[in-house]
Amino acid sequence: MPSPLPSPRPPSDRRTVAVLGPGGVGGLLAALLSRAGHRVICVAGEATVQALRQDGIRLRSVQFGDFRVAVEADTALREPVELCLLAVKHTALDAALERIPPGVLGEGLVVPLLNGVEHADALRGRYGRRSVVPGVIRVESARTAPGVIEHGSPFTEIDLAGAPERLGPLAAMLTDAGVATRVIEDETAALWAKLAFLAPFALLTTCYGLTIGELRTARREELVALVAEAAAVSRACGVPGDPARTLARYDAFPAGGKSSMLRDAEAGRPLELDAIGGALLRAAERHGVPVPVARRVVTELAAR
Repeated sequence: MPSPLPSPRPPSDRRTVAVLGPGGVGGLLAALLSRAGHRVICVAGEATVQALRQDGIRLRSVQFGDFRVAVEADTALREPVELCLLAVKHTALDAALERIPPGVLGEGLVVPLLNGVEHADALRGRYGRRSVVPGVIRVESARTAPGVIEHGSPFTEIDLAGAPERLGPLAAMLTDAGVATRVIEDETAALWAKLAFLAPFALLTTCYGLTIGELRTARREELVALVAEAAAVSRACGVPGDPARTLARYDAFPAGGKSSMLRDAEAGRPLELDAIGGALLRAAERHGVPVPVARRVVTELAAR
């Protein structure tokens, strides 16, 4: 059932949030935060900016219902904000970051919601160690046109890595907007919990061109094996994995769900193969964990 509309937000409780990359993930969060009464500035390319200025963001969601909201949009961040969500793909990250100059952010927090486990240090080098708060999001959401977002998963969850006393208000703001958000003190645990969940889904759906429903039936044995490999690598990195819980989450996905990597492959866009599959293989090699299924699938995808 769609979530109810929130009550009007008092001006004193209104936050200014920048969203770099208002695509499937960024557009969803921008829409939810705007609907919750916050000021949202979407930072993107010229064509997307023009579409958002004219029509706002239209969200179609099983979880939140269908609605349209107005947002601000610009090709670069030009004023300080309290929060900047980075929701671009790794393949576009370096160019996209030029739209968020470090000197403009002020005291704002930078929360990267990127796939993979290796990006936090580079972002801290650019924006400062204290400003960057790594986060992970679990959701299936896609942009079908500039400003048009299709949200297919029955959940939207974010983990923020850091001290609860510092990040509690941010988690509360996101939860209030409809995004179940928790704070995890262990950054490695937060990032690896996401990668161990994402990698089997992304790699196998893309390798075989299957939806999650097709994958969990036609390729169930291979899915189970890759989930076990990802959990073993996560465990070697100090983060216990839970293969049964991962498989249960996959089974809860709508049958037609696709990974963002598969959507990129279908659209002819660059794949986040190195950030997802490459990171998994590099960690496996460092810790001496055998991952034959992951290695074969990554090799096949790289060869394409």
